[in-house]
Amino acid sequence: MDHNNKSRAPRGKQSSRSKKQVTINLDQEIIDYFKKESEEANLPYQTLINLYLLDCVHKNKKPNITWETKKD
Repeated sequence: MDHNNKSRAPRGKQSSRSKKQVTINLDQEIIDYFKKESEEANLPYQTLINLYLLDCVHKNKKPNITWETKKD
């Protein structure tokens, strides 16, 4: 993801992509991480999360989800 690209639609105006407001529960660690990164990127943290997820979509990234089973 290009963290140096500071171009974005002005506040209050949507970009060419339509967005839908959703509610999502995130770990505090994730919120803290993106808030810190957003300060460096000079973007709102919600925008940064959206850009990261959009990058995952464009690169067809799949989540690496593994659960360890407890062995008796």
